Amino acid sequence: MLPEEQNRFGDPVPGFSAPVHRALTVPILLAGAPRAVAIANGTLAAAIGLGLRLWIAGLVIGLLGHLAAVWAAKRDAQFVEVVRRHLRYPAHFRT
Repeated sequence: MLPEEQNRFGDPVPGFSAPVHRALTVPILLAGAPRAVAIANGTLAAAIGLGLRLWIAGLVIGLLGHLAAVWAAKRDAQFVEVVRRHLRYPAHFRT
């Protein structure tokens, strides 16, 4: 539930609060990792494991990639969006 808007006397103003379902605020995770990262990691691991027939390498890459994504998601659930925004800006701004 969002906090109610208050007037200048500190009294709540009716009509300025709305219930928000938790599903609208929680990021979508797949086994603890962000959904897009988990799908990309699984696809890469499957391509290496099945396509190149490197089963052990595919399992290792899949496991390490997923563990890294889960670790990053525990520290910041929005890390994918932060990285995308970070890469969009140039390394330095010209003055």
